[in-house]
Amino acid sequence: MSRSHEFLNGARDILPLVVGAVPFGIIFGTLASGAGLSPWQTMGMSALVFAGSAQFIAITLLAGGVGALVVLLTTFVVNLRHALYSASMQPFVRHLPAQWRMPLAFWLTDEAYAVIQHRYAREDDSRYKHWFFLGAGLTMYLNWQASTAVGIAFGRAVPDLASWGLDFAMIATFIGIAVPMMRTRPQVASAAVAALVALATWSWPYKLGLIAAAIGGIVVGVWLERRASAEKGALA
Repeated sequence: MSRSHEFLNGARDILPLVVGAVPFGIIFGTLASGAGLSPWQTMGMSALVFAGSAQFIAITLLAGGVGALVVLLTTFVVNLRHALYSASMQPFVRHLPAQWRMPLAFWLTDEAYAVIQHRYAREDDSRYKHWFFLGAGLTMYLNWQASTAVGIAFGRAVPDLASWGLDFAMIATFIGIAVPMMRTRPQVASAAVAALVALATWSWPYKLGLIAAAIGGIVVGVWLERRASAEKGALA
């Protein structure tokens, strides 16, 4: 498959998730304007940070008068999940030069990871799967910038847009990302444990409950995977 085919396929495959991210970007643009950020500051955050949950947390903390150090630490903790994404993708991209790996790492969002890992899981002899990665990541990036711009414009024209409940689209998107990936008992169990821990720790400060949920899910998933491997070894 050629570079252009891989690129276009990546852009195509991420489109359903792009649709779910549009309301999220619009709400961010609206809230950022309401929090006192100028249009240029808002667009700059979307262009340079490109992390929806971190951006929402940042503007909430900034609006509350929290110091810069707390904002940085909180967003760092929330974005630690990207270390897991990177570790998962590293075997597939380690052969690429740095000028490829750096932008691809920047564009590795939750939605992009969902479609990219499916592409790399397909066994074929394509040498240009990183172009699929590029197509998916760049499409989501451009969508986020456009959605933020729309949110800035609508935030001035339509008051209290955030109360319309548009953020549910992002929740539905994440459900759509996670559910198809649960194919084995360890995967289902780790997701269930992560969900229960997240509910039990939702009131923890600085979103530390997310980290606790991730750790809980990982521990259970790894334990069940090793147990299954040990059982197969015993039967053999």
